[in-house]
Amino acid sequence: MTAQNVDLILFMGQSNMAGRGEASEAPKVQAGTAFEFRAISDPTKLYPLSEPFGVYENNEASGISEETKTGSMVSAFAMEYTPITNRMMIGVSCSKGGTSINLWQPDGAFLNDAISRYHTAASWLTDNGYTIKHKFMVWCQGETDADHGMAGEEYRTKLKRMIDAMVSAGLERCYIVRIGCHRDYPTLYDEIMLAQTDLCRTYSNAVLVSTRFASMAAEGLMKDPFHYTQKGYNITGADAGRNTALHITLNQEPQLYDPKSQSLYLSRK
Repeated sequence: MTAQNVDLILFMGQSNMAGRGEASEAPKVQAGTAFEFRAISDPTKLYPLSEPFGVYENNEASGISEETKTGSMVSAFAMEYTPITNRMMIGVSCSKGGTSINLWQPDGAFLNDAISRYHTAASWLTDNGYTIKHKFMVWCQGETDADHGMAGEEYRTKLKRMIDAMVSAGLERCYIVRIGCHRDYPTLYDEIMLAQTDLCRTYSNAVLVSTRFASMAAEGLMKDPFHYTQKGYNITGADAGRNTALHITLNQEPQLYDPKSQSLYLSRK
């Protein structure tokens, strides 16, 4: 692994990206392979990536601020991602629980904050001698919009609009960890899940990298109606990290088993 060649990744979304697991049950990232850049709390150095990832990255001015990050999928993502790419991974946290896609639209405070965090991280890395090979976002969000009854087509339009803005800001694309099912109402999130799936089938800037959350309720890996145990985050993070790395290195769309449709997900791109 060449220390000066890195991939810069923004981890964005709501609570299942922020993480509601148990940090002590997350995998320990191998030293020197993955780091967190704290664009808000200390944009002066790299920190070894650990859980709870992003716990200090609160920006009260933008509203991306919470005190409930307890353990996420990011460490498990890094554990699978870095051996395949053979590059250091630099993670930047930008997530908040309970947020609608409406809050993540272009020119709003949330997306402006995300873009600022990206530029701050990219500038620091470049200024300190690192070469950024790839730069992209990993997204997990949509439960709140499903809870509020947003139509799938509206969600799809707004998700694409957000991704377009992030690509215009300099990112390559968005890798999507699809939301799972509500524990107690298994079909409540179907429309948003389908919107995310369909967008990734045809939109060049979005790649579906995990559907594993869809099976967590059946596997007993949900801690409440909305969130997952750390084991659930570990499984999904590893799946997403592996599929993202393979897409980066091979430029091939992932082929995923979809527990929701009980069929193989295939991109049409």
